[in-house]
Amino acid sequence: MNIDIEKLRDDLEDYFGSATPIYPIAYADVIKVQNASPCELVNIAINNGFDLNDYEDYSLSR
Repeated sequence: MNIDIEKLRDDLEDYFGSATPIYPIAYADVIKVQNASPCELVNIAINNGFDLNDYEDYSLSR
């Protein structure tokens, strides 16, 4: 599966960023997402219930 990593990164930043007004400590998760490798992003997404099928990039398929 080819994953659009930048779209996934953006959505994870939004996901964790939306909690920062109530839970400022969530900003640490935003920073973690910003610095994560593609493999780490996938793991973060899976651990937080994201459906990776929503991020499949068909333009990279042969």
